[in-house]
Amino acid sequence: MSDKKDSKDVQQIKTFRNFGVIAHIDAGKTTFSERILYITGKSHKIGEVHEGAATMDYLEEERKRGITITSAATTCFWRNHRMSLIDTPGHVDFTAEVERSLRVLDGAVGVFCAVAGVQPQSETVWRQANRYNVPRVAFVNKMDRTGADFYKAVESMRTRLNANPVPLVMPIGKEKDFRGVVDLINMRSCVWADDDAREMTVGEVPAELLDDAKKRREQMIEAVAECHDAVLEKFVEGEEVTVPEIMEAIRKGTLELKITPVFCGSAFKDKGVQNVLDAIVDFLPSPLDVPPIEGFNPETDEKIQRPLLPDQPFAGLVFKTISDPNGDLTFVRIYTGEMRQGEKYYNARTRRFDRIGRLMRMHAAQREPIDMARAGDIVAAVGIKESITGDTLSTKEQPVIYEAMNFPDTVISMAIEPKSGGDRDKLSEVIGKLVREDPTFKARTDEQTGQMVISGMGELHLEVKCNMIQNDYKIPVTVGRPKVAYKMTLKGPKQVEARHIKQSGGSGQFAVARVKFAPNPEIEEFEFIDSVKGGSVPREYIPAVESGIEAAIKGGGRIGFPYVKITAELYDGQAHDVDSSAMAFEAAGVLAFRLAAENNSQLLEPIMKIEIEAPEEKTGDVIGDLSSRRGIVEEMISKPGGISAVTGKVPLAEMFQYSTTLRSLTQGRGTYTMEPAAYEPVPPNIAAKVLEEETGNKG
Repeated sequence: MSDKKDSKDVQQIKTFRNFGVIAHIDAGKTTFSERILYITGKSHKIGEVHEGAATMDYLEEERKRGITITSAATTCFWRNHRMSLIDTPGHVDFTAEVERSLRVLDGAVGVFCAVAGVQPQSETVWRQANRYNVPRVAFVNKMDRTGADFYKAVESMRTRLNANPVPLVMPIGKEKDFRGVVDLINMRSCVWADDDAREMTVGEVPAELLDDAKKRREQMIEAVAECHDAVLEKFVEGEEVTVPEIMEAIRKGTLELKITPVFCGSAFKDKGVQNVLDAIVDFLPSPLDVPPIEGFNPETDEKIQRPLLPDQPFAGLVFKTISDPNGDLTFVRIYTGEMRQGEKYYNARTRRFDRIGRLMRMHAAQREPIDMARAGDIVAAVGIKESITGDTLSTKEQPVIYEAMNFPDTVISMAIEPKSGGDRDKLSEVIGKLVREDPTFKARTDEQTGQMVISGMGELHLEVKCNMIQNDYKIPVTVGRPKVAYKMTLKGPKQVEARHIKQSGGSGQFAVARVKFAPNPEIEEFEFIDSVKGGSVPREYIPAVESGIEAAIKGGGRIGFPYVKITAELYDGQAHDVDSSAMAFEAAGVLAFRLAAENNSQLLEPIMKIEIEAPEEKTGDVIGDLSSRRGIVEEMISKPGGISAVTGKVPLAEMFQYSTTLRSLTQGRGTYTMEPAAYEPVPPNIAAKVLEEETGNKG
């Protein structure tokens, strides 16, 4: 009986598809997601992004701006398969939303613009998907636009993404005459009806395209045969490869990340979306096709791998929280076992239990209550108080922790305060909620000025948060000018002796720490090396020295910019039998770093990777302006329609209000995208100015 139940569970999980839609801003992700909902019958009318009516863009800020800010989840059905779809943002300021979605999804659809091809944010999201080994299919959108070129877009995937794209269709007609595709697997044409592209006529391949289609089918079979030994053997021997064999080879190659099947269409006109839905069912993984996720037991540190099945002990990863007046929503991807409403689950990080008040399946902002969810599900729970993004929920008897997500550092900050003093506590509470929701949004109180300072990924990111505070939470606020999140490092190595010796009635304080400090570009923040020999610093005090140094490094000394990329090696010291203590050695650690940093500090600033698209005749002005901002141009590419794309690197400090400058330089036709690239030393003359200004502010 149990085996029958198990096989029924397994069969059901095989019909789950958890996938996300990823792309550059404006490539058409949300429009594509809306068409999926419409075609699968989940929504009865199409919500248009440009009209501010998209189902998946349900926040007020999203509708006003016509962009996706938060990833929205929904569930729909196609060919008896249940699809959990997450529409992710394309703007780089909201990259954390993509990161956490890809962490829990089994597959993804990459949407590309047929005119622009691979764009900067397409590269970023593709790299994120590579990091989490997410199999993908690609959809080249906007095929009916002037300048659309399917094969050029496919080639840009090969050159810019290092991908192996394999077109499974061939367009019929181009630009405004684009009307259908040749299905290269079955060698038939699919032509859409003019009045309703959900109506498709399947027929013979048009005679004038037959030779080209045969050649392209041969190329497709050659590419997919590489992924399947039996198919490769038949192909090499010149035998006919059957359609089921081609399908099997494509699926195997996609799941093993060797190929990316490519389709094309126009999401806005409903063209080609069904082909992608079929591909999601045929080629993207079910939860059972994904290798078991590796975790570890927090009690014993042993590695744990469990089959992703409901009969295993429960484990799920929290990947998103949303503040809500009716109770915060916590999104959970269930990997093993079952989650039930009303039950308590264990969080090994907090060592506490969280109770599931209500469980629901999401459809963007709408909710469908459910009693239970099982392995392979993505659900939202109400009532979880302690758990935050990246936490694993499991059973107390068989605890597990899965790898959390990595989020980039914030690069910009600004002061914020309520217009009315009475709103101070309310503002702190709201900012606390926003910080809990968004791992790339940070807040702290400046110790010297007493101001609250918020930090984020860019101007738009902070602007959106401030608008939410004012419009959604009704707290009028005053904000300061955005500031760059500078960091510091050491100019060179320095060996110091820190003596913390105090004597006042009763027991004194005695600690001597000898430490070698050095800048280390290979590490992110701070590395501590213990090379004490002969017990000159007793074992129990060494962690205190480390925590003192770390506190001083993160505190940023007099100016408050945190230090990074530093190695500290404790090699010697002295202790006193009576007067030494952990507190004394921690103070010695703080002093050691202060001595190392004195006249030996270097200011670092965030450098951004930038891509600007502008009319060719305005490119000289754009490059000249970029150079005046300390920017370096790395590449210039001509694109269709008389557009040039300029890529390069530029310090963030020089880029505030850049959109206004670019508009005036290009008569409103220029666009740009930026993303953090690295932290690099600030030129001495500019560093002196920044430090002088900061010292004055703290004065």
